Amino acid sequence: MPSPTTPSADLPRPAASTGHPAPASGVGRRVARWLLVALGVVAALLVLLGALLAVIDWSRAKPWVNEKVSEATGRHFAIEGELSAAWHWPQPLEEGWRRWIPGVTIQAERLVMDQPAGFIPPFQRADGKTPPKDNADLPEAPAMARIGSATATVRLLPLLGRHLSIDTVALTSPQVALARTADGTNNWTFERKDSPRSGWSFDVDRLVLKRGVLAYADGMKDLDLQARIDTTEPIAPTSPPGSPAAKASASAASGTAPTAAIAAPGTSSQGAMPYGLRFELKGRYAKAQIKGQGRAGQVISLRNKVVNYPLQIDASAGSVALSAEGVLANPGALSGLDFQVFLQGGSMADLYDLTGLVLPNTPAFETRGRLTGSLEPERAVWEYNDFRGKVGQSDLQGSLKYTSGKPRPRLTGTMTSNQLRLADLGPTLGTRVSGNTQRTRSQGGKVLPDSQFAAERWNAMDMDIVFKGRHIIRPESLPLQDLSTRAVMENAQLRLAPLTFGVAEGKIESQVTIDGRSAPLKAQIRGTVQGLQLSALFPKVQLMKKSFGRMDGAIALESTGNSMAVLLGHGTGEMRLYVREGTLSKQMLDLAALNVGSIVVGKLFGENKEVHLRCAVADFMVVDGLATARVVKMSTDDAVVEATGTIDLGTEALDLRIKPESLQWKFFSLRSPLYVRGTFGNPDVGVEAGPLLLRAGAAVVAAVVAPAALALVPITVPAADDDTHCKPLLNLAQQPVKPGVQGAAGTASQPARQAASKADPSR
Repeated sequence: MPSPTTPSADLPRPAASTGHPAPASGVGRRVARWLLVALGVVAALLVLLGALLAVIDWSRAKPWVNEKVSEATGRHFAIEGELSAAWHWPQPLEEGWRRWIPGVTIQAERLVMDQPAGFIPPFQRADGKTPPKDNADLPEAPAMARIGSATATVRLLPLLGRHLSIDTVALTSPQVALARTADGTNNWTFERKDSPRSGWSFDVDRLVLKRGVLAYADGMKDLDLQARIDTTEPIAPTSPPGSPAAKASASAASGTAPTAAIAAPGTSSQGAMPYGLRFELKGRYAKAQIKGQGRAGQVISLRNKVVNYPLQIDASAGSVALSAEGVLANPGALSGLDFQVFLQGGSMADLYDLTGLVLPNTPAFETRGRLTGSLEPERAVWEYNDFRGKVGQSDLQGSLKYTSGKPRPRLTGTMTSNQLRLADLGPTLGTRVSGNTQRTRSQGGKVLPDSQFAAERWNAMDMDIVFKGRHIIRPESLPLQDLSTRAVMENAQLRLAPLTFGVAEGKIESQVTIDGRSAPLKAQIRGTVQGLQLSALFPKVQLMKKSFGRMDGAIALESTGNSMAVLLGHGTGEMRLYVREGTLSKQMLDLAALNVGSIVVGKLFGENKEVHLRCAVADFMVVDGLATARVVKMSTDDAVVEATGTIDLGTEALDLRIKPESLQWKFFSLRSPLYVRGTFGNPDVGVEAGPLLLRAGAAVVAAVVAPAALALVPITVPAADDDTHCKPLLNLAQQPVKPGVQGAAGTASQPARQAASKADPSR
């Protein structure tokens, strides 16, 4: 029997089955030992690296750095001052355990980068140096940039993945001069080597500027601009509640939009960083002087998508002035734009050189609205919403949207004026100045708009704009009530369809198409005159409860030219007017201030007689701007009056002959034909000036000719109960008009014209 003190052979088994903790404990101790050794080695390495960073003369590496940067950029680069490196930790922009991994801060003094070989910036002296008067703070040629001090904070962990991650780049006293010559060559594009890609990548999180001068010279745009930057104490944006900046800050604070991982020092509690820089702008654009000033955030985040970078600017260039304040959510991509903008200028057309927007000539304007979207090159999409302002003395409000794209950007939107002053439309239609007296002097006595279209700009942008003038403020003699149009420009072709004027309780509805792809411009003008109450043209006559009658008509022209006056002066086609059921007398025409018409009626019908107008038709063919009367007849209870002759739309000359054809002469004091000569602006009465039919006053001629955009549709006249006296004239009036040679020939309406010529409605 075994001794009790001697263990059985089976006894160790339970110990073996339950003895795992002992070996495991040994393994754990070994792992812990190795971890301690590894950490010790790492610590030793860090200490060693720290010592190396502290004792190594990094300036010895400058030749190697200069050489590598020069090779990479294709131009001379040099660090002329000290080069040093130091550890830093914790990482201010990291979170969690990564925050405690040390990084390296590299600092270099007096950096310089030359222009590309052979590059000569524009606007410099013959010796290639920048004039000292205007550019004293800029680097002397051939330098493109000089920086007093540059500091870069580098993360170490991404280096293991062949990625250079720079937390912050701080530039002190930078002097940078970007330039583009007239042939399009610039100094900011770096040449790419044909050698294989290294596989390394890099990014920069934040850019911090401390004083300096930035400049941009563009020989293509004739732009020379400088910005002086100074560091200031942090100042919170002063945007009032409800402004874009305040809304963006509140959105970031509520968590509805992502923000930077760790805010920059001094960031406000709402999420928008404070102003830390102020800047001054000066320079020129062509002959226009540029001046401006503003404030911006000192820290520019290039990695985070939403940082609410604040910006405030007041600037002017020539007649255009801008005041804006708001935030850029992503300044690196120029996106997340949210600004309140005040804009004013001498004419909306002045915005083209500065913005590329193709807008018409206007009187002085000013608008205030909210600008949102992105200004990212080639991908810009922005909206100018709910803007309000005025053009001249007219109010203006609306919304616009700009979308960049190929082959052209596009501008869409709506604009409305509740009180549109007629004089403010003058520059848009092509008149040089508003006011008849000044216009007549400036245009040599002519009244048709003669300013040239800026068609060379039309291919720069497409557009689709709807405009409504709800109420037109105008002289008493021109009863324009309202205006509406849709302007569509695509591929340098402008179409106004419809262009509608409410006139004298009726309307003039027009379509104008102008092709700006070649010179001279090609145009087609079509339109109708519908239901004009001629007495409404003259308020004093309307108070007498008398009617000159109702006018309907149509015009269709094809033409070439570079202004409205030239287009009308070279137009070919036809036009036709119809007037029915009215009353004429010398007293009524005197009240209407129609001196010429008053003489005609007085001579034909007597000084005190009222004449009942049954109907009248004017049918003109137009060839190269010369309108020749084909059938012009007026029928009254007493006589038929016929007019012959021409109206030259090019020279604005009148040459008409008015002859009574009735046998009932007892009412007439003058039996000889009457003549109309002179010009639109200065009719020569001679014996007479202006056929009664063509003009129930000068305003009717202007209403028919000046819109220059009337649509090709058959004339609509109230013909249900026409009597036999006016039937031949009415049949002619109902014939559709046609543009071009076909309209001038008048073949389609020839039978009706012959019948009207033979008719004697007085019998």
